[in-house]
Amino acid sequence: MAEMSVDLVAVERLLWSGQATFVSAQTTEGQIGIMAGHEPLLGQLVEGGTVAIVDTDGQRVVAAVHGGFFSVTANSVRVLAESAEFADEVDVEEARRVLADSDASEEQQRAAQARVRAVEQNANA
Repeated sequence: MAEMSVDLVAVERLLWSGQATFVSAQTTEGQIGIMAGHEPLLGQLVEGGTVAIVDTDGQRVVAAVHGGFFSVTANSVRVLAESAEFADEVDVEEARRVLADSDASEEQQRAAQARVRAVEQNANA
């Protein structure tokens, strides 16, 4: 299967960098899947979305992503997020507490929802 170079970068750190066969992301235009050879594209990530990467070994990496952009060329994908965290780093109980908190801001609710969604996607991998 064709490979592409993928970087998942948040303001505070580089989360993942390597070769992958597939990347999916939630954008302001909807869910998008990227494979090597894709048309060049610049997209905006949704607030409180997820990004999933399938590496060349078939391992799936899922992250909750909060805003940012991604850039696609024929052989690379660069995800530049305002903030992001791996699904396996998420404190699910804390995220669910935020979702149940009627005083939580809309931004906090979206971020918590993305964290829970990332964990669920990672569990289904």
